[in-house]
Amino acid sequence: MTALQQRIGPHPDGAHLPAHHEQCLGCGVDNPHGHHLSVHREGDLVVATHVFDDRHVGAPGIAHGGAVATVLDDLYGFLLYLVGEPAVTRQLVVEYLAPVLIGTTYRLEARVDRREGRKLFVNAKVTALDGRTAATSTAVFVTVDAEHFAQARPSSAI
Repeated sequence: MTALQQRIGPHPDGAHLPAHHEQCLGCGVDNPHGHHLSVHREGDLVVATHVFDDRHVGAPGIAHGGAVATVLDDLYGFLLYLVGEPAVTRQLVVEYLAPVLIGTTYRLEARVDRREGRKLFVNAKVTALDGRTAATSTAVFVTVDAEHFAQARPSSAI
C-alpha cells in the first residue's frame, strides 16, 4: 500500500487528517513557507482554523488573494480523504467578500456538493470568528489514479 493510499482513509468523524506530504505548501509541516494547515473531519465537512501572517501579505494588513486561494485549494484536497480517491484541481473559483486580515483567526470549511463520474463539485468558505464571511469558493476536482502523481516524483514520496 502506498503512502497516498494510507492517507486517503477511512477517517472517522472528528479525526485529525494527515498532511498531504511534509513539503506541501498548504499543510506540510516541513515547508518553512507553508501555511501549516491542521485539518479535521466534522461529519461531511473538512475544517481548519487559520491565521494568515506577514508571509502572506498582499496589501498592508490584508492577506494576498493568492494566499487565500492556496489555502482553499489545499483544504479541498482533504475532502479526497473522505471521498477515498485521489483527485486534482480542474477549476478553482474564489469570491472575495471582505478583506482577509493578517493576524485574524478564520474558520475554513469545505464539503463535496455532488459527484458526476470522475468530477467532484466542491464548495468552501472562510469565516472570521465573529461570523463575517470573508470568502467563498467553488471548485471542480477530477479523480485520478495514484500513478498520476508518480509522473513528477518517485512513488515513495507520494
